[in-house]
Amino acid sequence: MSDVEESITRTHHDEWARIVAGLTRRFGDLDIAEEAAAEAFATAVERWPADGVPPNPGAWLTTTANRKAIDRIRRENKRDDKHKEAQMVYDGDPPEPLGVIDDDRLRLIFTCCHPALAMETRLALTLRMVGGLTVPEIARAFLATESAMGQRITRAKAKIKAAGIPYRMPSAADLPARVAGVLVVLYLVFNEGYLATGSDTDPVRHDLTAEAIRLTRLIRALLPEDGEVAGLLALMLLIEARRPARVSASGELVALDEQDRGAWDQALIAEGHRLVRERLAAAATGVAPGRYQILAAINAVHTSARDIRDTDWSQVLALYDQLVRLDPSPIIALNRAIAVAELDGPEVALATVDRLENKLADYHAYHATRADLLRRLGRSQQSRAAYDKAIELAGNTAETAYLTRRRGQLG
Repeated sequence: MSDVEESITRTHHDEWARIVAGLTRRFGDLDIAEEAAAEAFATAVERWPADGVPPNPGAWLTTTANRKAIDRIRRENKRDDKHKEAQMVYDGDPPEPLGVIDDDRLRLIFTCCHPALAMETRLALTLRMVGGLTVPEIARAFLATESAMGQRITRAKAKIKAAGIPYRMPSAADLPARVAGVLVVLYLVFNEGYLATGSDTDPVRHDLTAEAIRLTRLIRALLPEDGEVAGLLALMLLIEARRPARVSASGELVALDEQDRGAWDQALIAEGHRLVRERLAAAATGVAPGRYQILAAINAVHTSARDIRDTDWSQVLALYDQLVRLDPSPIIALNRAIAVAELDGPEVALATVDRLENKLADYHAYHATRADLLRRLGRSQQSRAAYDKAIELAGNTAETAYLTRRRGQLG
């Protein structure tokens, strides 16, 4: 990849959501916003190699995207409304704040997460419009086909336009009912940054994790007493703290048990632990913790151990037992089995994992977990086959390198 191509890719990651959100605010149409942003980046791919990267790539893309949007509206609008057109072209005044927090991307999230849309549709649309994820990346996150996911996103944008769903923050009274879907979206955006699913992107996308944390902080400012908002923020911080140690210099994923814990970000860990302690104090008063609070507590146990051998696996398993009652998903059951392996041995854990095959057959982490358990049991041939399947399904280049090395270590 050339320096110019790298610059375009990096700028796309940094600027996509900002440009789409700004265009949506200005023109009030998700289709126009997305297509104009896409056309601006396509123009950059065409012109920057010849003309050079502009001094301010983000400003260049924003200006180009606005022009593309205006051109499309001119083509589609047959009415002779010159005054409105002139105002659209020349109005550079900043808009009035549209809510308690004036943040375009946060407003766009709440627009995409409107209750008029089905939950899975909200998630897919927001990952596309705010996270800038491609349709294939979103399809992998949902274990769905690309065509089905593309149709879902198209229908969602059409429904927002037809229903006249406003581009603004919900009222204070509506926030609690709307925030659950927003938190799911932010968690999925963060996960894509934490371990990118595409083979043509960086294995860890700090732009996505940083933006998810920033937006979660804004929501916490809106809802400071909401335990799940605090829990999600703590979870993100404790995972992000490990980022400096997660990929080796050669580009290979470094598993938790092999990470240099001295490289972890202690400031993020301290902030995450403080939030977890606050939620534990609330739980002591009878307020039951939610999914994100329990996940944060699990990560607090991991980040409290100075060495993998110091991990309190009994506490981790107890927390997973609590979580599985709230969220009996096969992925939670798979993660729980890893703790079971540490306490009761790989054979007991493998029996649990094998029962998940019909639900997780297309999920690379299922096969990677199974491969490791089989390796620990000395069943090398079966382990190799499981590694082969995990490598086939894994899109992340760092993870593929790690799995390949582990497979090569089999006798």
